[in-house]
Amino acid sequence: MKSKNKLFLIFLPFLTSCSFNKQFYDTEKITTSFKKETIVTKTGDTTYLNIGPGYQPTFTDSRDKPLPLSYTFESVNFKNDKGNNLVGWFAKPKNIVNPEITVLLLHGNGTNIVIDFFSIIQLVKQGFQVFTFDYSGYGFSEGKPNRKRVLADANDALNMLLLRPDVKNTKLVVYGESMGGQLAATAASENEAKINALVMEGAPSSHKDIAARIVKPIGFLARILVKNEYSSVKSVARYHKPLLIIQSSEDKTVPLSMGRKIFDHANDPKSFYEIKYGHIAGLSYYADSIAV
Repeated sequence: MKSKNKLFLIFLPFLTSCSFNKQFYDTEKITTSFKKETIVTKTGDTTYLNIGPGYQPTFTDSRDKPLPLSYTFESVNFKNDKGNNLVGWFAKPKNIVNPEITVLLLHGNGTNIVIDFFSIIQLVKQGFQVFTFDYSGYGFSEGKPNRKRVLADANDALNMLLLRPDVKNTKLVVYGESMGGQLAATAASENEAKINALVMEGAPSSHKDIAARIVKPIGFLARILVKNEYSSVKSVARYHKPLLIIQSSEDKTVPLSMGRKIFDHANDPKSFYEIKYGHIAGLSYYADSIAV
């Protein structure tokens, strides 16, 4: 009994303060002095991602010469409802004049658009045009994140995207990774009439569930003290359009059981795709089958 009381005293400040909220949004901020990122592909090739004015990305080889690419990248800067500048990238395949599908990619809590470069490219290679952006306080974006703020940012990004002429006549898919998956489910349920499909990869079933997993010894306290704000299971229960849930059986961050729990609460039409490898590795290894 004494050991349980000791654990309670250790974890109580962590659970009841804003520090626990930061676990949901571990911001990957990029300094304004950032200019170049080295990217090594699976084949061992090296590409340099360069950031120019307006956060416009360009790509060069080891000799600093422009690379001939099969896709284009456009930097998109837009204001959220708080007036903060959010930075995103809109990528298109060059070999398709009018892509039929636009993907709004919502990244996870410990990443940003630079780190998520490979996810963007894998989707573009499948013939989709892709827009991704950094939430408030992430990457080059202004502001500070919290659960309500990133949801408002996602809604602002969706509405901004729908105003683009090159998006209006396409089908719109919201694809969320990890915490971005829970965010995607909520944004999709709130904007169901505006979108065509939802994809959730490695998404936790709720804030309470993932909090309990983080502090396993006293997980019951996490469930009591942590607010859900919104959750995957409640959001998918309100969503009625096509849904694909992707979850790895080898995921050490978000277990397979959470993906199954989301699926059980979801409405038809729905599909569950069980994969291998680690957390949100779907686009790295299964992009072809995910795109079908």
